[in-house]
Amino acid sequence: MPRLRPLALRSARVALAVAALAALAHAHFLELIPGHDLVTHDTGPDLALSLTFTHPFAGGPTMAMERPSAFGVIVGGRTVDLSESLESVRVGGQPAYRARYQVAAPGDHVFYVEPAPYFEEAEGKAIVHYAKVIVNAYALSDGWAQPVGLPVEIRPLARPYDLWAGNLFRGVVLRDGAPVPFAEVEVEWRNDGSVDAGAFVFATQAIRADANGTFAYAMPRAGWWGFAALVDGEEPMTGPDGQPWDVELGGLLWLHARAVE
Repeated sequence: MPRLRPLALRSARVALAVAALAALAHAHFLELIPGHDLVTHDTGPDLALSLTFTHPFAGGPTMAMERPSAFGVIVGGRTVDLSESLESVRVGGQPAYRARYQVAAPGDHVFYVEPAPYFEEAEGKAIVHYAKVIVNAYALSDGWAQPVGLPVEIRPLARPYDLWAGNLFRGVVLRDGAPVPFAEVEVEWRNDGSVDAGAFVFATQAIRADANGTFAYAMPRAGWWGFAALVDGEEPMTGPDGQPWDVELGGLLWLHARAVE
């Protein structure tokens, strides 16, 4: 038996390393999820939005969010600051945010958030993911394709609120308004607990944009899908240890696919 102890110890270390790698493989996503993606006379004008920094497919763990640097909506070509509507809550034991908005006019409502940097010690980098979601009100389609002007974002090439499960979604990754050739895009489904990925590589899928920054993905299941375009920051940030940390910038877009019944 004493001879087996070093082997058992090595096996335990390997298992811990694999578990750590699997945990890191689940991508960080800043969720910006409205209560519904279409505002109609049936839903009424009140809209709830949730902002949570988490791993959508795994359903957690949730990471602590500091108060966002910016939160707003673009409607009818006008930008409205919604920062004062943010309410601090706790999700999975960590700080997150909620907001309420009352739709006052028909048209596309492009909600966006710029978070405070999150310092991920396990990866040794600062993460800043700019997220947006587009809600249509009363069937006036007038602004879904226009960029917000975020440092990194995904410009949709398909209307993002009338997608069936199985539809092919296409988008362009932009950085400072210009397409990013061969950009990396991570994709996760916001799991409702009904699906077991089986292997961690299926929880976060990775695709590459083409030379024009364009990518495509067919959403196989109904529900919310997050697309995260990732680029390296040009300048490091000072981390909590006082040292320079590399920066990961992300442009996130949330889409809702409906089941074909």
